[in-house]
Amino acid sequence: MRLTAYTDYTLRVLMYLGVNRDRLVTAQDIADVHDISKNHLMKIVYQLSVAEIIETVRGRNGGIRLKMESQSINIGEIIRSTESDFFMVECFDRINNKCVLTPTCKLRGLLHRATDAYLAILDSATLDDLINDSRPPVKRVVTPQPIRIHRTPRKKTG
Repeated sequence: MRLTAYTDYTLRVLMYLGVNRDRLVTAQDIADVHDISKNHLMKIVYQLSVAEIIETVRGRNGGIRLKMESQSINIGEIIRSTESDFFMVECFDRINNKCVLTPTCKLRGLLHRATDAYLAILDSATLDDLINDSRPPVKRVVTPQPIRIHRTPRKKTG
């Protein structure tokens, strides 16, 4: 599963604000640190302020800061709000699904469970978990080793 750049940048903005709670931060500060377009960040700042996660202070010495405590900002909720969907494969999209395997395919159920597990792990984390070293890290899920398929080389004929 791959997150959009918009979600990635949203998380970066929140983490930057979380570790700079003692001061107002500008979008330009974040843009400079992460080498991201300030214009792109302004869209994110606007959406976070509409959601009342951050507050903006206008004026010459203005900037942005977290409006909520970092332990109240759920990472799963943030990601759900910034991603348009979690369609891992075509059959997840009921409207545009043209896969002929859908009626009998067991992969779809497996991928749904995998997506649910992915989101459950994100739901268990807060912004505070990402920026505060005093808390234990989010529980890691051990992934099995990939299956290696060994192919026998074809014999050349002729």
